[in-house]
Amino acid sequence: MSNSNTTIYYTEDTDRSAIENKTVAVLGFGSQGHAHAQNLADSGVNVVVGLRKGSSSRAAAEDAGLEVATPAVAAEAADIVSMLVPDTVQPAVYADIKDGLEAGDTLQFAHGFNIHYGQIEPPADVDVTMVAPKSPGHLVRRNYENGEGTPGLLAIYQDSTGTAKEEGLAYAQAIGCARAGVVETTFREETETDLFGEQAVLCGGVTSLIKHGYETLVDAGYSPEMAYFECMNELKLIVDLLYEDGLGGMWDSVSDTAEYGGLTRGDRIVDDHVRENMEETLEEVQNGEFAREWIVENRAGRPSYSLHHQAEQNHDIEAVGEELRQLFAWSEATDAEESEEERITADD
Repeated sequence: MSNSNTTIYYTEDTDRSAIENKTVAVLGFGSQGHAHAQNLADSGVNVVVGLRKGSSSRAAAEDAGLEVATPAVAAEAADIVSMLVPDTVQPAVYADIKDGLEAGDTLQFAHGFNIHYGQIEPPADVDVTMVAPKSPGHLVRRNYENGEGTPGLLAIYQDSTGTAKEEGLAYAQAIGCARAGVVETTFREETETDLFGEQAVLCGGVTSLIKHGYETLVDAGYSPEMAYFECMNELKLIVDLLYEDGLGGMWDSVSDTAEYGGLTRGDRIVDDHVRENMEETLEEVQNGEFAREWIVENRAGRPSYSLHHQAEQNHDIEAVGEELRQLFAWSEATDAEESEEERITADD
C-alpha cells in the first residue's frame, strides 16, 4: 500500500533564470561529472571543470571545449560548486575548496553520504543541495543529446538564500532531468535508501543469490555452463521485463509454469529470515554503523575491501561467464563501448 506524498517536478516547473547568470564548477570529470558539465554547457550555463593537476581527465574535458582549472580555483570562481568526485575523496577535496565558498554560494552533491554522516560540514551561509540523476552518467549524456531526459532527485539540506530549491530545479532542467521528472527527497532518505538498496538488493543481495543458485546446481552435478545460463545470463531478461513493466508485466511475460514455480517457491528462498537480515542491514545504515565501518576501512587502506573484491573475481562463475559471453553477438560491441567508457568512468 502506497502512502507517498512525493512531489515530482518537470520542465514547466523550472525557471532557467535561477541559474543562467551563474557559474557552475563541476568537480570531477568521471561518470557523472562529464555528463553534468557537458549538458550544462550545452544548455548555455557557464561551466568550469575542477580537476587536480595531472588529472588523466584534463585532456577529455578540454577536448569537449570546457574550461579546466584546479578544484580550488574553479570553486572560487563559481556560484555553484557541484561535488562529483567519489564519496571517499570528497572530504579531502572539500578541504581544498572550502575557503573559496562565499556567502550565498551553493555546495551541491549527487549523493548525500558525506553530508548525512557529517564528513563534510559546510558553513551556515551557503546553500547545500543535491541534484542526482538516477542513471549512470553516459546515459544522462546520451539521453540529453537525444532530446530526452533522465529521472533525477532533488534535495535541499540547507537553504541560506531562500532560493535553493528554484536553483536546484533549474540545474536539474539544464542537465536534462526535468524532461523526465525530478523527485523531491531529503539527504537522509536518498542516502539511507541508496545504501540499503545497494547492499540488500541491487549489488549484495542479487550477486549473493546468483552465486548460491549457481553453486547449488554445480554441486548437484549439473554443468557450470547450464548453471551460468539459468542463474546469471537469464537474469537480464527478467530484469528488463521488471524495468519496463513492473512485477505484473514480468509475470504476464513468462510461462505459466515459471509464474507458478516462482510464486510458490520464491518466498521459500527469500523468507522471513532474509527479511530480518534486511532489517538489520537497514539499521546499520540508519545508525551510521556502516558509514563508520566504510570510513575506517578507507583510512586503513581498504584491507577487507581488497580481500572481498579478490574473492569475487576468483569465483568460478566469473571464468565460466567470461567464456560464455563470447558466444553472444553483443559482446564485441560491449567491449568497444567499455573501452570508450574507461575515459569517463575513472572518477577524478
